Amino acid sequence: MLARQAQYQNGTNEDDDFDDDGMLAASIVEAIQNEDDDPSQTLHSLHSREDDLQSRLQAAATPLEYQASLEARYASYDNYCSLFHFILNSNGPVELDLPTYYWAWDVIDEFIYQFNNFCAYRNRLAKKGQNHDEIASLKDNQQIWGCYSVLNRSQMNEQLAAIKRGEDPNTVAGEYGSRPLYRMLGYFSIIGLLRVHCLLGDFTLALKTLDDIELNKKAVFARVMGAHFTTYYYVGFCYMMMGRYSDAIKAFSHILLYVARTKNFHNKSAQFDSISKTMDQMYALLAICVALCPTRLDDTIHSSLREKYADQFQKLQRGGPESLPVFEELFQASAPKFISPIPPDFDNPANNVDPMQHHLQVFLSGVKNNMMAPVLRSYLKLYTSMDLHKLAAFLEVDAEDLRTKLLVFKQRSRQCKWSEGGLLSGEAVNASDLDFALNNDLIHISEARVGRKLVDWYLRNLTRSYA
Repeated sequence: MLARQAQYQNGTNEDDDFDDDGMLAASIVEAIQNEDDDPSQTLHSLHSREDDLQSRLQAAATPLEYQASLEARYASYDNYCSLFHFILNSNGPVELDLPTYYWAWDVIDEFIYQFNNFCAYRNRLAKKGQNHDEIASLKDNQQIWGCYSVLNRSQMNEQLAAIKRGEDPNTVAGEYGSRPLYRMLGYFSIIGLLRVHCLLGDFTLALKTLDDIELNKKAVFARVMGAHFTTYYYVGFCYMMMGRYSDAIKAFSHILLYVARTKNFHNKSAQFDSISKTMDQMYALLAICVALCPTRLDDTIHSSLREKYADQFQKLQRGGPESLPVFEELFQASAPKFISPIPPDFDNPANNVDPMQHHLQVFLSGVKNNMMAPVLRSYLKLYTSMDLHKLAAFLEVDAEDLRTKLLVFKQRSRQCKWSEGGLLSGEAVNASDLDFALNNDLIHISEARVGRKLVDWYLRNLTRSYA
């Protein structure tokens, strides 16, 4: 997200990819350090420039209008580049106080939002091919909002790794990392990388970026509601796209239950409206994951899920070809707005691939392979042993075709489940409460019954009785 901090700690401030921005930052530093003959004028100039810098810091966290012109998008990108390069390319750390404790997250969040919005805007222009002036401008400025400039990052991971080892992070922080400005920007840039890699479709690398960040209530991102919610949304979505549905359910359930219990404290927040919209998306993703990997949910989450997506959830749980349009509808409504890592082909729009449609088809291909799982599950739960041909007669399918479907069902029931370590780590377990084995044409079935958590049920109903 930010330019590589190691270059600045080692004293190498040159960056060939950003010569213009480097010159701009250098001119700003020179202007600030320039001494005037009149001390009073010098002091007044420094105060005015400090005020101007504070206004630029606040402006960096201000959302850009959705219908902003192309020139406004260019100007916003230039402002971000000049601000980041001034902060990172100065002769030593910049002595600045953060406007607010969540300012760093707002800057990173808005920066990625504008990057995402610009890519979508550029793809719409390429698809329509109507505004030739803007298309020509985009062809000449393909480096504007390029994904490589957005993916540059700081070396905050060294401090986080030291914290995980129980060491003092200041020993590896250097003169930059010990400042709150650089520490918070570096930390939230890692959360931003999770989001950017997910938008680009690299779900494995997205989770890899959080290797040194522990997902718990004591983490720094948990202090900022927007960052807390965003982190779990993208972690859960990455797990879902990797077929690790049990881990996705755990991530979604954790943050949804947290919001449900603390919404009275956050409903007055300026971010609560956007969080409420994302909550609906997460409930839709949770419905998809539970349909693909049946799991007992917390009663609060289950009630909200039934309230929001009752009809769709029932269709997903029944399975079969009728559920496929529902999977597609919920995925398109709740998935992030994917982007392409390369600019579109303006001369041949037919060659451009819609990132959303691409990931939708990848996801649906996995759903189609296991579409009969709910039907098979409903029959297998009725028996402890069953003949393959008998089950084939019930389902009105060929016996060998059913054998293939059973093997797919069993294979999809085994998932890599996280227990400790990095988010990509885990061990293969049977994620379903139903297991079976094929001995020639005889199916042996075993079901693990999960007891209901009566404590939560009792406390919730006790609260209702005395409300």
